[in-house]
Amino acid sequence: MATLVRGTHPKEIPVSGRGRARQALAPVVLLLAAGLAACGGDAEPPATTQSPRTEGDSVVVEVTREGDTFTPNGERVDLGTGQTLVLEVTADEAGELHVHSTPEQDIAYEEGTSEHEITVDRPGVVEVESHDPDSIVLQLEVR
Repeated sequence: MATLVRGTHPKEIPVSGRGRARQALAPVVLLLAAGLAACGGDAEPPATTQSPRTEGDSVVVEVTREGDTFTPNGERVDLGTGQTLVLEVTADEAGELHVHSTPEQDIAYEEGTSEHEITVDRPGVVEVESHDPDSIVLQLEVR
C-alpha cells in the first residue's frame, strides 16, 4: 500500500514502505561513509616543515626560499626573551626579511646560503616576513 508524502512541493509524491525505509537510512549511510573516509589508514600524513633545533643557548631555524615560496611558511617557533635566533637562509635569489619586533629588525640575505642572528627582548608574538614576495615566514612566540 502506498502512502502520500506531503511537503512544500504542490504535487503529492507516492512513497511505498520500502521508499520510506530508504529515506530513513540515507543519513545513516552518509554518516558511515564519512566516518570510513576519515579513518583511511593508508593515507600519507601531511608534509611537515623541519622543526627548529637548539644549539647551545640558541634556537636555529632553516629558512629556504625557492622563487616566491618560503619554507617554513608561518610556522610558530618558541623563543625565550633575549635568546638568540639563528636563521640559516638558503635562497635562490637575494632578498630581505623583516622582524616585526620592537625595535624592528631587517635581515638582508644574498643568493646562496647565509646565517643571521637576532634577539627579541620583549615577550609576545613577533612575525618574521618577506615583503617581496609577501609571505609570513615565521611567528616567534617570545616568552
